[in-house]
Amino acid sequence: MTVMVLLFLSLVLVPVSAAVHRVLGRDTGWFAAAALIGLGAAALPWIGPIVEGEVLEEHLPWIPTVDVGISLRLDGLGMVFLLLVLFIGALVMAYSARYFSAQKRTNDYYIWMLLFVFAMSGMVMADDLILLFVFWEFTTLCSFFLINRSGDKAPAPAQRTLLITMAGGLGLLTAVLLTIVATGTTRISEALQHEVWQQDGVFTSVVAVLVVLAAFTKSAQFPFHLWLPDAMVAPAPVSAYLHAAAMVKAGIYLLLRFSPAFEGVVIWQTLLIVCGLITALIGALFAMQRHDIKEIMAYSTVSQLGFLVTVIGVGTPTALAAATIHVIAHALFKSSLFMMVGIIEHEAHSRDIRRLNGLHRTMRVSGVITLIACLSMAGIPPLMGFVSKEHLLAGFLSAEFGAGLTWLITGLMVLAAVGTFAYCGRIVLGSFTSYTGAGRQDEVLEPMRPEASHEAPLSFYLPALLPAAAGLMLGFTPQIFDGLVSAAASAASTVEYEAHFLLWHGFTVDLALSATVMVVGVVLVLSRTRVDSLIPRTILPFTGVQVVERLRTGSIAFGRRVGDITRTDVHGLHLTVPGILLGGIFVAGILAAPFVGELTPGHTRMTDWVLIGLLVAFLIGSVVAQSRTAAVVLVGGAGFVVAAWYFLLGAIDVGMTQLLVEILTVVVLVLVMRKLPKRFHEVSRTRTVVSAAVAIAFGVMAFIAAFALTGRRGQSPVAEWYLENTYEEAQATNIINSILVDFRALDTFGELTVLGVAGFAILALLNSAFSTSDNAPAASRLWVGTPISNAEDNTTAMRMVFNWMAPFIILLSVVLLVRGHYESGGGFIAALVAGGFFALRYLVAPSDSAVKLRFDYAMVIVGGIMTGAAVGLLGFLEGSYLRPIMWDIPLPWGGEFTFTTALIFDVGIYLAVIGAVLVALDRLGQAQRYPAELLRAHRKAFGTPEGQPHNSEHRYVDPGDVPLEVDPTAGEDTTSMQEVSDR
Repeated sequence: MTVMVLLFLSLVLVPVSAAVHRVLGRDTGWFAAAALIGLGAAALPWIGPIVEGEVLEEHLPWIPTVDVGISLRLDGLGMVFLLLVLFIGALVMAYSARYFSAQKRTNDYYIWMLLFVFAMSGMVMADDLILLFVFWEFTTLCSFFLINRSGDKAPAPAQRTLLITMAGGLGLLTAVLLTIVATGTTRISEALQHEVWQQDGVFTSVVAVLVVLAAFTKSAQFPFHLWLPDAMVAPAPVSAYLHAAAMVKAGIYLLLRFSPAFEGVVIWQTLLIVCGLITALIGALFAMQRHDIKEIMAYSTVSQLGFLVTVIGVGTPTALAAATIHVIAHALFKSSLFMMVGIIEHEAHSRDIRRLNGLHRTMRVSGVITLIACLSMAGIPPLMGFVSKEHLLAGFLSAEFGAGLTWLITGLMVLAAVGTFAYCGRIVLGSFTSYTGAGRQDEVLEPMRPEASHEAPLSFYLPALLPAAAGLMLGFTPQIFDGLVSAAASAASTVEYEAHFLLWHGFTVDLALSATVMVVGVVLVLSRTRVDSLIPRTILPFTGVQVVERLRTGSIAFGRRVGDITRTDVHGLHLTVPGILLGGIFVAGILAAPFVGELTPGHTRMTDWVLIGLLVAFLIGSVVAQSRTAAVVLVGGAGFVVAAWYFLLGAIDVGMTQLLVEILTVVVLVLVMRKLPKRFHEVSRTRTVVSAAVAIAFGVMAFIAAFALTGRRGQSPVAEWYLENTYEEAQATNIINSILVDFRALDTFGELTVLGVAGFAILALLNSAFSTSDNAPAASRLWVGTPISNAEDNTTAMRMVFNWMAPFIILLSVVLLVRGHYESGGGFIAALVAGGFFALRYLVAPSDSAVKLRFDYAMVIVGGIMTGAAVGLLGFLEGSYLRPIMWDIPLPWGGEFTFTTALIFDVGIYLAVIGAVLVALDRLGQAQRYPAELLRAHRKAFGTPEGQPHNSEHRYVDPGDVPLEVDPTAGEDTTSMQEVSDR
């Protein structure tokens, strides 16, 4: 197995698990755990070569012309984090299989958790700065959705978490772009070895601050620490993975990865050490304030991350090795503890240490597991946490800042370690014994009865037992990490380093400091009642969460006030800013015209003036028309004139597109008009004059600017290149289509995706205000008593014509699709022709029910986008995403047909466009039923026509408004409405 295959399999595991969930339900966790263990086991053989100094590298070109690709690189540092991501992930998946009840909906949970695994795996293996940023933001999104799905109280914390971490993501994006520009490469391994870091101090300092910002927001460092406890609304499995191996470890990994570039940079070391110290101390203090064991755990993570950030800031090889070994120890005890929190909450129905009472009698195994994990976190021998704490202290003492500053840093971290010991005692004694640490009567709650809890089954606590037991056993043999941690520390430093881990190093300063921590910690635990009474419950009159929430709501309020300035139905105000912009373009066009090129006169023909005359006539008619129907017809006529102009100029593809778009636009506008008054409202003469003057001025400016910059200036160099090279490069004679699906396929794919999103937006919009009905539109009853009212009869002639034309329309659509590479046509034009077929189908139908679609047209859009994305992968056979592949296929009658994958890409365009057309036709073409509340508000505003009684059988609307049909299921008032014709 290669690193590329491992990353691919971690992604494939997501849809496979979703399919397995249909059969296993919550037990999908066992399947996911087995799969992740398999991936981790497949990665274990790489440890040997990596320890020997080998680095695993792979590169898959994505867009080679701009040096974008999937570059993966696995060294010692990446290997440490990858194993944590996979094996801790496996434990959490197994734990999830019993944490959630059988009735709980868990399909989306497993999808997002496994996507989390994929994102973290990709991030620690990425050797491309752009790829690193993509995976970094992917972890942010995964954490947001996992938190957000956790109940009614989850959206607000999820939003705050997203805002803070996304702000750090913007900092990382800026750092990535600056690094790429300065080093000339996107490869992380090459960029970090560039000499610019030593030559340009200002650049190095700026990038260092941006990287620190990104890492601090992710790893919850002061002053961004507040989101981590706020995110504790998430269930225990999410918290266990987020704290032990995923979200918060991403920031630590980023700091370690960029350490070689910032070694010795003052601002880098200052920020890491100062903020890390503050975070470690306040995290311990806040943990001592809390009574919810999950909240205590959250602040303990904040404190432990402060230890890691501080020792990374010290920056010596010894310190970096200490950070790496503590990352491992922290993942073991913290994953176990968070899973135990979920078990306690599940079996005892409380997390408050003021209520938990005597669990050591009913939950003995859980008590032992929690005790072992807490002893490791407190740094008690012979556990793994003791080994990592010893080396953390050695790392602080290795600082090269002078004796005074080094001992100040070490002393403060010893104080934070004492706090760690104290809150570990608070967790164990508060959860499993009769708690006596609440020194205030107003905080004492009624303890629960011991018989109210019971021990969890083995399948539930086993995933928590394994990392706790591993922390105990590895404490006796920490030397097995020597090689891997040495490789990781060497990757995070500029020098080679060999680490040696032992449980007993002899009598050293580190041991003396550890002994001091344990002695003082025991004293604090024994006197916990007095200590608890001395610790203030509030330090400041506000909390960090309140600050972030105030900033969020204040930003929204400020945006609303700014928006109110231009939030109006008066079109003139909306044109103010574009008018200024257009005026600038006008001036720029006049100034730049002499430098663009010489005008080429003599191309005007008589037909141009005829078309201009027709265009002016249609536009003037549409402006002065009072009827909406007349305006739609006249605007459509202007569009047809423009299409004819394209044809005369030889732009056949553009002309066909314009013509088909105009046809479908007229159909859609007619459907929309059924919901609008027949006539426009009256406006004052002054407004008419002002509007006309503004419109003419805009038109003149736009014409002059366009003519000055582009009019009659011959072929551009780019156009000349396409004319000369399209056939040779793409075997295509239709240059426009080839540009869209060959040369600029990635742009087209982006537009295709936007079109799909727009289709779903239309669907959501039309579904948001009212439901649909199969009844005939209310407006059609305006023609009762006339021949038009009989839909079955008045569409007979059109149906006969449609039945004959339909096969030819479909055949024309297919022909245009296939021939687009060589002649006029293509996926977009072919889809518009097919859209014309569906439009005719709607127009000839006697009722909505007769034409209602029998398939999910929204999935047509998805199919189009997925087709375009999938065919792009075939391009890798030629070395680049979306690069077309061509095969020459011999024809039975002689000659060859060049088949290109661009045709399949055109099929994706075809499907997406048809889906978007169907969305508009189907939703607008059906009658709409309005909630009774809306109707009552309407009647309150407009009343009933004079002289007409209001009773249970008749309801009236304003004659200038569209008739409304009441939805009987939407309110108390369920009678029908009488419609009257427009004035």
